[in-house]
Amino acid sequence: MIAPFDRNLLRHRRNRAANGLEGFDFLIAEVADRLADRLADVRRAFPLAVDLGCHTGQVGRLLAGRGGIEDLIQVDLAENMARRAGGLAIVADEEAIPFAEGSLDVVLSNLSMHWVNDLPGALIQIRRALKPDGMFLAAMLGTGTLAELQQALSEAEVDEEGGLSPRVSPFADVRDLGDLLGRAGFTLPVADTETITVSYADPMRLMADLHGMGESNVLVERRRTPLRRATLMAAAKYYRDLFSGHDGRIPATFQVVFLTGWAPHADQPKPLQPGSAINRLSEALHTSEVPLGEKAKP
Repeated sequence: MIAPFDRNLLRHRRNRAANGLEGFDFLIAEVADRLADRLADVRRAFPLAVDLGCHTGQVGRLLAGRGGIEDLIQVDLAENMARRAGGLAIVADEEAIPFAEGSLDVVLSNLSMHWVNDLPGALIQIRRALKPDGMFLAAMLGTGTLAELQQALSEAEVDEEGGLSPRVSPFADVRDLGDLLGRAGFTLPVADTETITVSYADPMRLMADLHGMGESNVLVERRRTPLRRATLMAAAKYYRDLFSGHDGRIPATFQVVFLTGWAPHADQPKPLQPGSAINRLSEALHTSEVPLGEKAKP
């Protein structure tokens, strides 16, 4: 099976984006803030933490003195990103994390893991690196992200070039991601979504922002030739025609999936066995219970 993403190209683009990222990191910073809030809701200490895919340190700056974290190791695939993060930062790949088994209290990841080729394998590595009852908390882009851009580009390519090419990354569904947490051995897995819609005056500004964030196309099966000017202009027109609001601005939708899971520990709460409930659901709802196969009486 061919890996969907060119990780070498991703590293190159993140290195290139690092020096000017502060002008384009609004989405990274916004999601980092939401991630930090979720961590703050967990009333316990996490002495040793890792920020996996740290960009230029957006999560680290927010967590200074927060979240019960004493030491934070920031990790990024791109050397320039890790260097600009400051503090304790190293260069490493999310697909081959360099941490000993049972060594970490919490692993965080902010808008990075949607570029991982072997996501199940990465999740297993993270779970193994956590101490018993250690926490994994991540945010990644999910299905529905940049749906407007994808539709506009598709319409334009069909019109101008007579066919389609992969232009926007395939994003995972929240239900599939929740299932992956369980399959990777995490307990108490939770996956939920938040939608962030950004308003732009022009589709070109959106594309420039994606480029500036290092989030442009790194699909292995991408078309190697640059997008034709005619196709680009047609895509911008489709975007405006299909999605612009009454004020003429266009939306860009980002579907953010938040993942939470815990490394197994004997003291964690466990689900009840089927049939072991003390009270009946019908009593709580003040209704009558009808055996399967029978019809309720009027």
